[in-house]
Amino acid sequence: MVWFAIGLLVFLGVHSVRVFADGWRERTRASLGENTYKGAYSLLSLVGFVLLVYGFSQIRWDSPWLWHPPVAMRHLAALLMLPALVMLVASQVPHNAIRNRLGHPMLLSVKIWALAHLISNGKAADMVLFGAFLIWAVITYRAARQRDRLRLADAPADQPEPASGNTARVAVIGVAVWAGLLLGGHRWLFEVSPLGW
Repeated sequence: MVWFAIGLLVFLGVHSVRVFADGWRERTRASLGENTYKGAYSLLSLVGFVLLVYGFSQIRWDSPWLWHPPVAMRHLAALLMLPALVMLVASQVPHNAIRNRLGHPMLLSVKIWALAHLISNGKAADMVLFGAFLIWAVITYRAARQRDRLRLADAPADQPEPASGNTARVAVIGVAVWAGLLLGGHRWLFEVSPLGW
């Protein structure tokens, strides 16, 4: 439980610096230099992620049940993961209509991913993991939208026109990843079948 808690705090803490300590972040980037700051950020993120995964793997099976989700929740979670994965892909492909329209598809993807896993899992460890990510994504998305509004008020930016090919590519890759996870990939990666097969 200790490694899980430390990993969760480090990983989400590193990814919350811009929300809660943006001034400190800018000063640190200026004093260390962009590359050094990014290197330290990436290293801390990796350490947090490894501790989080290791800690969760140690407690997930023995964690007490808080509730037993009905089977329908698995099906709803599987459906929710389709837009979540499309948004995740959209966050990585430039000049696509989904990214242009949503602004921060990665954070929206994390929100939906966390919610889907909260409604389909009932153990205490699941509630802590996915609940923490949901809270983080909600707070971070709100802060990002506030920054967007301030930026547009200061200097309205011209949004590049999305390329229809990129948008189609995002949709195809997102659906393919979703289908792959549903048809065995999730069980292979996480030892759990989304639909209980």
